[in-house]
Amino acid sequence: MIKVGDKLPAFTFLTPTADGGRTEITTDDVFAGKKVVLVAVPGAFTPTCSKNHVPGFIQKFDEIRAKGIDTVAVVAVNDAYVLGAWRNTLGAGDKILFLGDGSAAFAKEIGLSQDFGASMGVRSRRYAAIVEDGVVKDLQVEEKASETTCSAAPSIVERL
Repeated sequence: MIKVGDKLPAFTFLTPTADGGRTEITTDDVFAGKKVVLVAVPGAFTPTCSKNHVPGFIQKFDEIRAKGIDTVAVVAVNDAYVLGAWRNTLGAGDKILFLGDGSAAFAKEIGLSQDFGASMGVRSRRYAAIVEDGVVKDLQVEEKASETTCSAAPSIVERL
């Protein structure tokens, strides 16, 4: 499992565009020379992700930016089209950068994948990381996918 001090691996995500399409974005595009809060969720439109986890980061966005964070990014094991619809449903606008890890390849590569069985298949574990120039400075991984405690926005704001 990735840990504090590790550099994120080179990876290409798909992200939704404003016109309903998708585009590729690399870890260098997202993290190089920037301070980023990276939030990982098992999947878009799931109850905990949609009601608690991501809305907290939308609500705390201005406070997070005021603490020197350039980008708040949410990675989910979904395609960019689903993430675009989720972004619109959440009213996230351009506050959150949504990153599609459609096959869970990124989650697997950093050792933070979890098999949810027949209900959802392989997904990302729920976590939040503070990343500076591609290096993990803080990592909070939830024990249970249905909970948002250590990876919730208020907890991350305190750690900035």
